[in-house]
Amino acid sequence: MDEENFNLSMRKFLKMVGVSSQNAIEKAVEKAIAEGNIKGSESFPAKMTLDIEGIKLHIAFDGEIRLQ
Repeated sequence: MDEENFNLSMRKFLKMVGVSSQNAIEKAVEKAIAEGNIKGSESFPAKMTLDIEGIKLHIAFDGEIRLQ
């Protein structure tokens, strides 16, 4: 295993997931506020799942997104 390539590819993947997820959440919140579905002061439970079938990894992360 090439440790440097492994770490670089993991960081690249996690950065892509983080940036893409943040953009998707921001757009969904803005749309929900614009449509009057939420006020903008709510908190929402959030769950993210990571699956890597080749190494049989399945892990869920639970958290909260607070708008205020």
